[in-house]
Amino acid sequence: MDLEGALHRAGARPGDPLGLVVLPGAGVGLAAAGGALPLPGDPVALVGRLERLLRPRWTWWSAGSTAAPLVAAGVHLARCHDVAAVHRLLAGGSRDDPGAAWALAHELPEPPAPAPGRAAAHGTGLLDLDGTLAGDAGPVDEHGQLAAGWVEGRAFGPDVEPGERLLRAARWAVLALHTAAGQQRALAARPDPRPHPAPPPLAVQTAWSESAAALLAVELGVTGLPVDRATAEAVVAAEVGPRPRGAAGEEAARAARDAPVRELLGPVDLRNPAQVLAALRQLGFDVPDTRAWRLERLRGSHPVVEALLRWRRAERTATTYGYGWLDRHVGADGRLRGAWSASDGGGGRMTAQAGLHNLPAELRPAVAAEPGHVLVRADLGQVEPRVLAVLSGDAGLAAATGDDDLYAPVAAALGADRATAKVAVLAAMYGQTSGAAGEALRRMERAYPAALAFLRAAEDAGRAGVDVRTWGGRPVRVGAADLPEEGLAVRGRFARNAVVQGTAAELFKAWAATVRAGLAGGAGRVVLCLHDELLLHVPEQDAAAAADLLRSALEATARRWAAGSGVRFAADVAVVHRWSEAK
Repeated sequence: MDLEGALHRAGARPGDPLGLVVLPGAGVGLAAAGGALPLPGDPVALVGRLERLLRPRWTWWSAGSTAAPLVAAGVHLARCHDVAAVHRLLAGGSRDDPGAAWALAHELPEPPAPAPGRAAAHGTGLLDLDGTLAGDAGPVDEHGQLAAGWVEGRAFGPDVEPGERLLRAARWAVLALHTAAGQQRALAARPDPRPHPAPPPLAVQTAWSESAAALLAVELGVTGLPVDRATAEAVVAAEVGPRPRGAAGEEAARAARDAPVRELLGPVDLRNPAQVLAALRQLGFDVPDTRAWRLERLRGSHPVVEALLRWRRAERTATTYGYGWLDRHVGADGRLRGAWSASDGGGGRMTAQAGLHNLPAELRPAVAAEPGHVLVRADLGQVEPRVLAVLSGDAGLAAATGDDDLYAPVAAALGADRATAKVAVLAAMYGQTSGAAGEALRRMERAYPAALAFLRAAEDAGRAGVDVRTWGGRPVRVGAADLPEEGLAVRGRFARNAVVQGTAAELFKAWAATVRAGLAGGAGRVVLCLHDELLLHVPEQDAAAAADLLRSALEATARRWAAGSGVRFAADVAVVHRWSEAK
């Protein structure tokens, strides 16, 4: 096949958007400005060659269904528009199927969600540009919505002739390209909140970084987190004892964990919180529940408290991060893998399964660089108050961000010590009003009035059931149902914090996307995105360059993202061999 000639005839030009649907083992469906282009052959070889030829902005329904086989084969895709990720940015919430994205991009009512378990792996369907297709009603119904059968992938069933499947893939790529164009128009029409905006608009930039984060999520799942299995097993053994043999061994280990507590608390079921609470009350503890943080406050008051805390830690290790967890999730290559999401349903943070986002501190020594490599870790410093300075335009708070330790100038402005300043900032963002936090909040009101006015407005909107928006324009759904006063207060505090946390997540993903681009062409990889922390795994000789990249990428991201705000963002960067060595 004359690939370059076919691309020319389809109007595919370097740098332009290029719709993509992958059919493993069969080929790819492409869509360019001039229409659909079905290409038979090995998808990995085809996409790799197209990346080198055109450097396009790949446009697909979702990275999870399209990019995974390419990433697994080692293909690097530089730029993309992820329809699902951009739909979440435009609409808020967690729904991101092709039907919903198509409807919003074409100003149609949101259709019913696909039946559970029926959402297509490739989101594949068929569009004939004149609305007809011989022998089939097509994917667009009489109301202009995508037909459920196409959204659910039945158009790609085993009964469809291979050539027809490839044609449908190409035309479905056209449909993705049309949807992305509608999304781009909606993004470009949104007001740019930056004091000195520069093209492209902030909403468009955010869509690109959200798309890159969706692709990074696929890469994280493929790459995995390097784990020293021997160290991990030693940590587990120190907590719960040697690996049990069979069901009888597990039962014996469980009984051994329980014994020290039951000696003090009596014959209660330690896995039944109600029984444990009743036993504690019999010992004179007036507590409403048995949460760990509440028990921590009672340390030293009775031996049973320390025994319970030790038991909880050991039980969590045994049941959640024990030998079975290692066997399930750490591969023969020593990599811990789990599925990643680029955006949770609420604040928009990246999240992961397989315990990747909740690894206990005891296991951090087990996260270790492979021979000849190092871990380069960067943590955004005090990112949420810095984000608040951008959102609110508070000149005093923006000035405070010039310091590496933002709490130091805040303390000076409040006439308080650093600890009080930190309490004041957190109280402001989380809406705490009682005790020491209340007094600290009153001081914040006087020192940073614009920041506090912004947070109050967000809280008032939440109480009224009005959605709030992040800096990048993502709606944060708060719900409009009538609630009692206590429920309104909770909803208000949620909105107050969510607009800051959601915006911080957007900044983090824009930074991560810039770092990912900077690593392209080398052996270094992003291996963990944890809240405000990035962890890279790089060859030892590239450590200094990776550390510089993390800092320069943050500076470049902030210049674009917060143009004209005067707000400075800082990252603590460390080169280590084990994650636990980073402070």
